[in-house]
Order: sequence, then C-alpha cells, then structure tokens
Amino acid sequence: MHEMSITQGIVEICQQNAGGRKVTEVTLEVGALSGVIPDAVEFCFAACTSGTLLEGARLVIEEIPGRGHCGSCNATFGIRNYYDPCPSCGSFGVSIVSGEELRVKELEVE
Repeated sequence: MHEMSITQGIVEICQQNAGGRKVTEVTLEVGALSGVIPDAVEFCFAACTSGTLLEGARLVIEEIPGRGHCGSCNATFGIRNYYDPCPSCGSFGVSIVSGEELRVKELEVE
C-alpha cells in the first residue's frame, strides 16, 4: 500500500511547515487521476501522526475530479482515465487539466 508512504510524506511536510506548533487540521487535495485512494490515506493518517505534532488532527480530503481538454475541437470535459477520448469528437489528443493533484492545501495550527 503506497498510501502509507505518501501519508508519511504528508505528515513530514506538515511538521516542517507547522513552526513547532500543534496541528489541529490538515486539508489535502487528492485528484481522481493521482492514483491515491483517499480512504486509504485517511486510514493511514492516525498511525502516521501518532507521537507527532499532528496527533489528533482532523484530516479533510477534497477530491478533485479529472478534467481533460481536447486539442482537436477545444472541448473541456470530465475524464476518469488517462485514455478517455474526447466525448465531442472522439479524438485521443486530450491533455489533462485537473485531477492529478496531491497536495497539502491548508494547515490549521494552535
């Protein structure tokens, strides 16, 4: 489960940016195309935060839907996979607009 190492990295980032203060809430953005399972990160969060500045912190996960843009017909649309064609013209010349995110959006500290 790579979510454990991802969650450990998130905890490290949060501790580095907390300025030595206790963290009460962490808001993450997780894209639908990121390959990260939000429920698994949530499951790992308590274990990874034990004994850290984040222990007991609330985890808020904002899921970002996948969006693509067609270079052929200029349409923008929702996608679930990297190989989805454009629903307007059927082209596979699609670039990803959103959905690959995995970032700490916000920290709330005491």
